[in-house]
Amino acid sequence: MVEFVTRPSPRIAFGSGMLAKLPEFLRDIGSVHPLLVTDKGIRAAGHLDRTLSILEEAGFEVSVFDNVQENPTNACISSCKDFAAKAGIDSFIGLGGGSSMDTAKGCNFLLTNGGQMEDYHGYGKADKAMLPFIAIPTTSGTGSECQSYALVSDDETHVKMACGDAKALANVALLDPELTVSQPSRIAILTGLDALAHSVETAVCLSRNPISKIHSMEAFRLMARSIETVISGDAQLVDRSNMQMGAALAGLAIENSMLGASHASANPLTASYDVTHGHAVALMLPHVIRFNKKDTAAKEIYQSYERWIPNNEQRCVDMADWFESLINAAGLSNLAALGASESDVSKLANAATQQWTGRFNPLPVGQGEFEELYRNALERVAESA
Repeated sequence: MVEFVTRPSPRIAFGSGMLAKLPEFLRDIGSVHPLLVTDKGIRAAGHLDRTLSILEEAGFEVSVFDNVQENPTNACISSCKDFAAKAGIDSFIGLGGGSSMDTAKGCNFLLTNGGQMEDYHGYGKADKAMLPFIAIPTTSGTGSECQSYALVSDDETHVKMACGDAKALANVALLDPELTVSQPSRIAILTGLDALAHSVETAVCLSRNPISKIHSMEAFRLMARSIETVISGDAQLVDRSNMQMGAALAGLAIENSMLGASHASANPLTASYDVTHGHAVALMLPHVIRFNKKDTAAKEIYQSYERWIPNNEQRCVDMADWFESLINAAGLSNLAALGASESDVSKLANAATQQWTGRFNPLPVGQGEFEELYRNALERVAESA
């Protein structure tokens, strides 16, 4: 067993209609004037107006920054910081997907500690106290509501920086599955596949431990029973609940362990081909699973998780094969369709070696191993063509 130290967890409030209790949680953290950070899509879905109505009826003064961009950059977060400084707020509410929560966390860094986001690349670089933060996810994917990291894209290269600090962790993660019903189908699918990948990568990573294992396994169990209904468009509220709680638990697993080669190899695809993060991770995960099965311990963990795949006793489904069936059912474009080819493999592999999550993969991954993974992904496309 590896040596480990757990990180704090936010107070988790889960339940259908839980949004109505937001004023109670704000009072608990001593806030009277929060900044609600969100995006135009959340406004259009009606979630912003509903939240404002609840808060204003309870007597809160609320400022709203609704200009969050997908994969927020330092420029986006600096804009939010300038708005927050003028508004005189005393807490943050991140309402939306991972980008809204990352923007709220990033703004918290800059507002309270100054500088630019690159100053906080890494962990524990904020010297001063930060403002209280409540995270309210409307998607089931990143698990950002349970993590102390803000993922920020470089303004020019679009390479993601992980900026973490214990002070950036949400005081409360408010999980209301009703908020996820309005997700467009494609967002629900891609965020769901990303969350499922989190549960699998944390399960086998080198820094796995008894605490992260609890979160990883329960996250996978919940999401495995509902991801197929999300992909088919038949998800009910119970499925939304499974996915939202599963994503949060997978976020806790990341916070207490780490990820692996799937995320390391996915990030260069996102930067090079403008493909969404969940899509890229889903494409690479089956090949990483097959590669990692060369490690006996990882293989045993994968096999123990396979029992949670629906009807697996009858189908005897292999984890990697099951993920490929999910990718096919979702109709996700393959690597070739995204524009990748053999001539790109070396460049992509080099970029993947710069991603820190790869260091935690159960088997070492360097230039050669990443080239193998990308080639396997391209060859699999050729086989199925």
